[in-house]
Formats: sequence, C-alpha cells, structure tokens
Amino acid sequence: MILDRRLPLGKRDAEAYRRRIARRGRREPVAYITGEREFWSLPFRVTRSVLIPRPDTETLVQEGLELLEKAGFHDRAPRGGTDQGARVIDVGTGSGCVAVALAHANRRAQVLAIDRSARALRVAARNVERLDLVGRVTLCRGDLLGERDGARGAGKSGRAAPAHLILSNPPYVEDGDWEKLPPDIRDWEPAGALRGGPDGLAVHRRLRADAPAHLLPGGSIAVEVGVGQAAAVSALYEAGGDFEGIRVIADLAGIPRVVSARRR
Repeated sequence: MILDRRLPLGKRDAEAYRRRIARRGRREPVAYITGEREFWSLPFRVTRSVLIPRPDTETLVQEGLELLEKAGFHDRAPRGGTDQGARVIDVGTGSGCVAVALAHANRRAQVLAIDRSARALRVAARNVERLDLVGRVTLCRGDLLGERDGARGAGKSGRAAPAHLILSNPPYVEDGDWEKLPPDIRDWEPAGALRGGPDGLAVHRRLRADAPAHLLPGGSIAVEVGVGQAAAVSALYEAGGDFEGIRVIADLAGIPRVVSARRR
C-alpha cells in the first residue's frame, strides 16, 4: 500500500522490500512473510509452526455458532442469570483461529483449545491475548481428545467436563496427494497439520471414536473435511448408533466442507 507518494523510499525500506520479494520468489506464503492473516474479519498472528487460516474454515466456525444457537446458547447470557455458557473443545487449534473466532462471536462460549505442538500453542496464546479472550479460551497441549497436559490456565490434568460442542479442522490430505500440493503449501506449512494418512481419514477415525465420551448427550461435533470426503466422514458418524442428525455443509464455493452430528 502506498501511503504517501511524496516520501522517498529509504535504503533500509528498499532492502526489506527486496528481502520479502526474494522470500516470495522461493514460494514462501505471503502470510508467513507478513506474519499475519485475516480470518473471520479478525487479525491472526501466524508463523511456520501453524497452518495458515483459510476462508474455507470459516464454514466450520459458522456451523459451530449455529449449533450453539440451536442448543440455546445465544450470544448474550440471560439477564440476571448465572449461566456459565457453552463448553466448547477445539481439537488441533493451531493458530487458535477457530477457537478465537467462535469465542469472539459468542460471548457465552468457554473454549478449550487443544494442540500437540507447543510451538503452535505459543502462537495461539498470542492471538488469544491480542483479541482479549484470556479466561474464555484456554490452551492445552494434548493429542486430540486423549490425555492432556494443563497449559495457560487449564487445570493440572488438562481434563475438561463433557462439552456441548466439539470443533476440529484435522489433517485430511491423502498421502497420495501430498506431492501434488502446490509448493507454497507442501514445502512451507506444517505437514503434521495436513497429512491424514493413506485415505486422509486416519485422524477423523480417531476423533470420531473418542468424541462420544467427551460430549454431553445432545451435544454436537463439527469437523472440516477435504474435497470428496464428506460422504465417507458422514458414514463414520452414521455407524455405531451414537450419533444422529448428520449434516453436510458446503463452503462459499459450493464444496461440501463440514460434517456435523449430534450425540444421542
């Protein structure tokens, strides 16, 4: 952006500009070069430790907000009430974009955001602090919904009461598609946040297996899926008889992007 055409470009600024152009020439994503990416109309700090937030994932936040609304957790607590709000778990939080966006949009949500990467949690912590959500978004280190270590405000064990809502954008890129990805993604973004095994559903299966034990009856789960995966992920939740109301939600491009289900 040109703020003032009359100002000369200093040597230091020119060198910084050339360095950034060189980084982009190596196909480094712009978000890593600038250190920031907008998501849900909010600014998020990003580094190579986290997946870059994408507009597709806003579909997951929107579905989460609608599920809370249907469950009676409107944005504002009842006047004079003692309601503690909805308990939400964000699995694989990365930059914290989903947890922060949902908590920012629904002031009755208390979010436990989990990631196995300590580096990712440090980035998420900066975003939680930056958007003034300390106390409403708690960060924990852990592997999906398994054993967790307390972190940044969590209890000693990191355990949480069953949730009203679970959200996740898990790794879902199939192994066979990895080399086909653009180098901007394959060579720069964290593989652990992208690769989902031979058919892309390895993490989805683990999450589906563990989810019932961490959801209240009537609680919901919503997960982001890759292109062409919605039917297979829906089938995971249809099996077993412990979920109902399976829905598939398309993103703004019309691609089935999110699967949600309600625990019986």
